Amino acid sequence: MRPALVAGLVGALLAASLTACTSDGGGIDVRPPDVKVDTPALRKAKDRIGMEDCEPGSGEPVDGGLPSVTLPCLAGGPDVDLSSLRGPMVINLWQANCGPCRKEMPALQAFHERYAGEVAVVGIDFNDVHPDGAMALAEETGATYPSVADPGGDLMAQEAFAIARRGLPVFLFVDESGRVVGEDSGGITSVAEVEDLVAEHLGIEL
Repeated sequence: MRPALVAGLVGALLAASLTACTSDGGGIDVRPPDVKVDTPALRKAKDRIGMEDCEPGSGEPVDGGLPSVTLPCLAGGPDVDLSSLRGPMVINLWQANCGPCRKEMPALQAFHERYAGEVAVVGIDFNDVHPDGAMALAEETGATYPSVADPGGDLMAQEAFAIARRGLPVFLFVDESGRVVGEDSGGITSVAEVEDLVAEHLGIEL
């Protein structure tokens, strides 16, 4: 086969593979629809880590709040309708293959341990088809705050999560009424940085 033809075929295949990974309507979405985020192995890992169960809220949807999307708890536990959650709350979007997430999760865990009674922390394993890898990352970083799972990328189309389309990690800040009052691209490395973000977006001095 001629070198030029080979190069053309390789280029076409590469372009197709990149297009197939998109989820914004620009190509074919190849994410498997049957990713299991609750298996005996994942539950065993959750118990070993000491990761907390998700806690569904009791609120009704509000203007400017989180979307009415129900997601399963990562590695077992109750499903959560995001629109039912009430703050003050820090929501962290992360996934198994996110390098900056690995760096910031220990600081977020330290914040959770220090301020859980004042500002809740909830993770979302966002657009991630590797729940086993997500649990491995949680164990590596010591993250015990609860996380829901979005293996199908259901949140990609939600305006409240538009910032996440630019990359992870991402923070959303939810106030007592359930409104999303702030967002940040993340990448923090210390508890003090989380405290500053909470003060900026939630108006809470810790």
